[in-house]
Amino acid sequence: MKTTLSKNQPKKSLLKSLKKTGGRNMFGHITAWQRGGGSRKLWRNVSFGQEFLNRKGKVERIEYDPNRNAHIALVSYDNGRSGYVLAPQGIEAGQEILCAEKTDIKGGNRMRLGYIPVGTMVYNIELAPGEGGKMARGAGAGAPILAHEGQYTLLELPSKEVRKVLSSCFASVGMVSNPGHRYERVKNAGAARRKGRRPNVRGTAMNPVDHPHGGGEGKAPVGLKAPKTPWGKKALGVKTRGKKKWSNKLIVRRREKKKKS
Repeated sequence: MKTTLSKNQPKKSLLKSLKKTGGRNMFGHITAWQRGGGSRKLWRNVSFGQEFLNRKGKVERIEYDPNRNAHIALVSYDNGRSGYVLAPQGIEAGQEILCAEKTDIKGGNRMRLGYIPVGTMVYNIELAPGEGGKMARGAGAGAPILAHEGQYTLLELPSKEVRKVLSSCFASVGMVSNPGHRYERVKNAGAARRKGRRPNVRGTAMNPVDHPHGGGEGKAPVGLKAPKTPWGKKALGVKTRGKKKWSNKLIVRRREKKKKS
């Protein structure tokens, strides 16, 4: 079912200006290459936590958000306040949602993982109680609950990684809206520039002084055992996760490698 997006202007009190960085950090050094420009856009103040705990909310409309690939829902609460939340797949204007310790298993409702039945899809999942949702927030994302074991709940994340999360953490029922985003393609260079992506020069097209892949006559191969970054470090397939990371004990099964099609 295709979600009908509102054509109304976003709620002004929930907007703020977003300063562009051009891929530079606080010292002015470029840390994200091929980034800059892009269309002007305002930041929507989306709630990922439990700011409206035990407050009934009514979905006013579903809106497009230029800052993310999922849609957002404008919700009016019974205390007179309004807020944006990630819109779950299938939600419509006029529906009611609730964030509470324990509530009905209905798309958009938010509750503690320990009270959600096995097999239910959840999104916007907390990693630690009270921190707000961190996992499964992209378009079409969702994580099925596999089991409840003591104080932990086992989840299968979108990457197919199976992980333990404290049952006292909150999660929203359902899956994130706009699952068709994965099939969208950037049609031309202009569309990429409007997204803030600048042209990217291949390393093999550079000189040896500029890139480890550079040099050679014509369309020369990389000429190395493995691809490298412009600074000589190995790229593609190199594990970057710390071997002694504290949360390693919570990972039951590592994520699967993507198969080349």
